[in-house]
Amino acid sequence: MKTILVIDDDVNIGNMLEEILTREGFAVRRAYSGTEAKLVLSGARPDLILLDLMLPGLNGEELLPEIKNIPVIVISAKAGIDDKVSLLAGGAVDYVTKPFDTRELLARINVQMRKSGTAFGESLKYGDIVLEADIHSVSVCQKPVRLTPTEYAILKLLMRNPSQVIAKSVMLERISESTPDCVESSLKVHVSNLRRKLREAGGVDYIESVWGIGFKLKGE
Repeated sequence: MKTILVIDDDVNIGNMLEEILTREGFAVRRAYSGTEAKLVLSGARPDLILLDLMLPGLNGEELLPEIKNIPVIVISAKAGIDDKVSLLAGGAVDYVTKPFDTRELLARINVQMRKSGTAFGESLKYGDIVLEADIHSVSVCQKPVRLTPTEYAILKLLMRNPSQVIAKSVMLERISESTPDCVESSLKVHVSNLRRKLREAGGVDYIESVWGIGFKLKGE
């Protein structure tokens, strides 16, 4: 699992970023000041850093030159072209202006992960099921399985949490960004169709319902 360090003293923005990145399969670490970020970096090496500039103590512009060999995306309310040019020249790999669209930010993270040789679209495997997120493909017993966007989102969530029962409410919340039209009344139908397609390809039932709670992958 790839790790992203979020350096931002705004708790609400940090919480929002942590939720989005965790949903995408990243481990997230937090730092609320430049000084705290230096302490975190002294003991761990994340795969990418999201850096705010307006930090207490050591600010982002002072911290940036001290970060070596880790891609840094600056997230700041400063929108001036001179600010952007200066920071890119100073070591940042990209610059996103607040307020930002989360889809754009994830796309920019994707670009940097690919450049650094770490795949944003992870490969997930569970038994005979293989999900390649970077090319949006699923296969069972090496046979390609065509899924709808909702079925794909459900399967990816289950495969990222193979030992957990995913409550229906949690599932709806987690897949809402990819499939906003899925509602509680239709979720069971989507899961049923997904189970059928996987069973037809692999000959066994890979998903089980946990009565009154939600769904989980069956034990390998």
